[in-house]
Amino acid sequence: MLTKVKMPLPDMMAAVLAMDETVLDIDQIENLVRFCPTKEEMELLENYTGDKETLGKCEKFFLELMKVPRVKSKLKVFSYKIHFNTQVKELKESLEVVKSACKEVKGSEKLKEIMKRILYLGNILNEGTEKGKAQGFNLESLLKLSDTRAVNGKITLMHYLCKVIADKKVDLLDFHKELGSLELASKIQFNLLDGEMKEGLEKANLELTASKTDGPVSEVFHEKLNEFITTAGDELKTVKRFYSDVKKDVDLLARYFGEDPTSCPFEQVTATLLDFIRLFKKAHDENVKQADLEKKKHDNEAKMEKGKRRQLGRSHSMS
Repeated sequence: MLTKVKMPLPDMMAAVLAMDETVLDIDQIENLVRFCPTKEEMELLENYTGDKETLGKCEKFFLELMKVPRVKSKLKVFSYKIHFNTQVKELKESLEVVKSACKEVKGSEKLKEIMKRILYLGNILNEGTEKGKAQGFNLESLLKLSDTRAVNGKITLMHYLCKVIADKKVDLLDFHKELGSLELASKIQFNLLDGEMKEGLEKANLELTASKTDGPVSEVFHEKLNEFITTAGDELKTVKRFYSDVKKDVDLLARYFGEDPTSCPFEQVTATLLDFIRLFKKAHDENVKQADLEKKKHDNEAKMEKGKRRQLGRSHSMS
């Protein structure tokens, strides 16, 4: 494992304690984290009474690392610092995607028209009952359209819905094109975004407090870490405000469909809508294929009937 360490360890540790990203890259830092001795290994080396010069290369490597108090913690904090700007950028991008998806869904006039038609169909089917006076429906009902048979029992409500739309309002068939951010947004665990960066900063603060009493060995590290935490804290406050704004959009999206945001999280809303789009497209494609088959069948029957009449005409002329 030591073949991955390309510079003298004292120089490497000096760069770690100076949090110098110009000397060490993230791969080197993460290799050092993996190579850190375990608690048991450190205890064995601390209690070793023999000549330490006779120890193997690995043990000497561990001894060098152990000169730095809580070396693994410091390495992880350094790794967090290196990753910080990239993680903040990715977090902001994820929030932008979620915000766009909420705006697109709520702003889609075509989706709204399809929802109205679904509600109308449900009320027609349940006419004469309490369900026939519904003002809305929950999200899960969208997926049940593929399992519920229409009045004639031959096709599902989803197939019937697609047929009605294709016949009377064909421009609604491509409603999914108004929801361009939905699929990407569905891959984001929104509720986890809030704690993603906070955990790393909390660990950095713990190490800042601990390193204050390390003595001269950690003086530069403590100073550099303090500077980073101040800057990172300000940046995360900005991200936190952005997250809070997007959280409002997420909650409003759930309420837009009559759902409680606490029991119907963003991931459930997006997954349900994507499933609905998939089932809608599938039903429409099947309708088109069925219509083509019926047309071919009708054309073949007409052709055969025409052939019969022609043959009958020849028979009459011969007689």
